[in-house]
Amino acid sequence: MGMIEWILLIIIIAFFVSRFMPAKGILNISVQEAKSRFQDNSVQFIDVRTPGEYKTKHRDPFKNIPLSNLANKIDKLDKEKEVIVICQSGMRSVKAAKILKKHGFENVYNVKGGMSAWM
Repeated sequence: MGMIEWILLIIIIAFFVSRFMPAKGILNISVQEAKSRFQDNSVQFIDVRTPGEYKTKHRDPFKNIPLSNLANKIDKLDKEKEVIVICQSGMRSVKAAKILKKHGFENVYNVKGGMSAWM
């Protein structure tokens, strides 16, 4: 293998590793940990699934802000409060958490396994 092939291989590996590594500053929490925070008024609960998914099955106090609308609705959220994000499996909520971190949110938590892990 030549130098160019090695460089491409390293780039591809780095891409896949970065996709599965936890994003910097985003903590994964369990469904149980999320449930235990429901009474805490200093926490914002965001469900980033589509309105259809949300309507089919959701948990209060999660508010539905679909991932595709998050950037437009970010000013409706309080940067001073913690944010707990959920989706169906945990993939979209990681993307949402990254968006929130980029916009200056400090305490962002992703629910591991999403609604699929909910009992």
